[in-house]
Amino acid sequence: MPRKHLFSLRIANALRESCVTEPYTRTRFSRDLLAGITVGIVAIPLSMALAIATGVAPQYGLYTAIVAGFVIALCGGSRFSISGPTAAFIVILHPVALKFGLAGLMVATLLSGLILLAMAFLRLGRYIEYIPESVTLGFTSGIAIVIVSLQIKDFFGLEIAHMPESFLAKLQVLGSAMPDLRWADALVGVTTLLVLILWPRLKSRFTGHLPALVLGVGASLLLAQMGHDVATIGSRFSYLLPDGSAGRGIPPILPDLVWPWLQAGPQGGALEWNFDTARDLFSAALAIAMLGAIESLLCAVVLDGMTGKRHSANSELLGQGIGNLVAPFFGGFTATAALARSATNVKAGAESPVSAMIHSLVVLLGLVLLAPWLAYLPMASMAALLLMVAWNMSEAHKVVALLRKAPAGDVLVLLICLSLTVLFDMVIAIGVGIVLAALLFMRDIAAMIKVVDVTENRKQFPHALPPGWRAVKISGPLFFAAADRVFGEISQLVDERGGLIVVMEAVPLLDAGGLAAMEKLIHQCRQRKVQLIFAELQFQPLKTLSRAGLQPEEGTLAFAPSVEAAVALVIAPQMPENAS
Repeated sequence: MPRKHLFSLRIANALRESCVTEPYTRTRFSRDLLAGITVGIVAIPLSMALAIATGVAPQYGLYTAIVAGFVIALCGGSRFSISGPTAAFIVILHPVALKFGLAGLMVATLLSGLILLAMAFLRLGRYIEYIPESVTLGFTSGIAIVIVSLQIKDFFGLEIAHMPESFLAKLQVLGSAMPDLRWADALVGVTTLLVLILWPRLKSRFTGHLPALVLGVGASLLLAQMGHDVATIGSRFSYLLPDGSAGRGIPPILPDLVWPWLQAGPQGGALEWNFDTARDLFSAALAIAMLGAIESLLCAVVLDGMTGKRHSANSELLGQGIGNLVAPFFGGFTATAALARSATNVKAGAESPVSAMIHSLVVLLGLVLLAPWLAYLPMASMAALLLMVAWNMSEAHKVVALLRKAPAGDVLVLLICLSLTVLFDMVIAIGVGIVLAALLFMRDIAAMIKVVDVTENRKQFPHALPPGWRAVKISGPLFFAAADRVFGEISQLVDERGGLIVVMEAVPLLDAGGLAAMEKLIHQCRQRKVQLIFAELQFQPLKTLSRAGLQPEEGTLAFAPSVEAAVALVIAPQMPENAS
């Protein structure tokens, strides 16, 4: 089955195919080990930065990469995907964390895992190919803009007590605070960002994340020696250990098993449960599941193109669902496949999901062994990392190419999705974008459906039809958006007490709207005493007519298997009741 990867569903599909079906040798393991270590080093600072951007302490990003990253790799359907916290979710998760605290974030993640499992069992993975590129580019570019707006504060060291939720209000507050920026933080941020931008020119097989952060830390320590303090993870975050001792930065301990709804709620209190809370969290979970499915499957498609392998779409949704179901019990929030880390995994020589599991173990070791050192990471450097992530996920080159070359309808969809994501909500943007793209697509298809008068076409009708008879040919699917127009045009061609042959060999589809329009034409012909013959119907239209119980009518309606049979009915003395 050539499209089996779009329909299959089994747990640990990728692991089975790459490590059981195919021999898993020591050489392949060594490649997975190197790739896993490489990606794990990249994932440590990124996971922390994404947790901070989401509105929670940095260790929760590490917990997500450890637990969800390992479970999804173990259970999923993509060989090379690296799962963990991603930038795309910030626009959904940040408001949830702000309003409902850590408990709300965990519950929303748990619910999203259940929704992803339902999507997997319903075999919805194949529908990812029906989302237009204009929609995906629109909302990912919009998300990138929102991420940038959230990182400006830390990048420039701005003192802002409360950041408003509205994008336009954010810009106003940031603009007002900009004159009071802290130049030391800004210098560290710019230094980190420049290294990230210039590093690819060195053509190194390793990413520039670690060198950029090392220089950022060095710059902040040098500035501190000169009396200019720079905000760091250690100065921004603190923790309390079970023995009552306090520490700065992140705790060097493994996450505990805690019921997600018992985590800290808003302002550190308990999460208050009521109908509004449940409704808002379920709405957020639905958005998380939608975006998680889109992100993980699009990432898998890209990786397939890089490697020539095939992922199992529904198995990947299954793995994502299990990972997001398990992670909240250990302090992890929403995870999905991260394209940048997954591409790094491929480039580092990964062979199987084992590399992703090793990546999670590397993050775990980083949490336990490097926690005191991670406290020195400057907030401005973390913001620079996310600014680079935002630029990469915006895919600006694709956006520019689409704006320059694509039809006006696609450009409109992209701009609307981008604007709605930035100004309102990503779920609204995706919904409106898909509906608008579908409507424009139907408009274009409807415009392609043609009705041609073939009465004088001697290839199809070698002999002239009797006086008052005409023949037309329909080309294209007769669906609700076009059928009324098509049959309306046909009704204008019929003469009183004449006859009409409708050739339908080029009509592959007849839906309910098309059937209703056809029945309307039949009724008009019956009133005008016009004889109507439908010729050369394909299988699907015939099946639709059969289910509708449409039968031949003597003197009014007949069906013919070919044009020749239709002509024979025309020249017969009368139309037989059961002509076929």
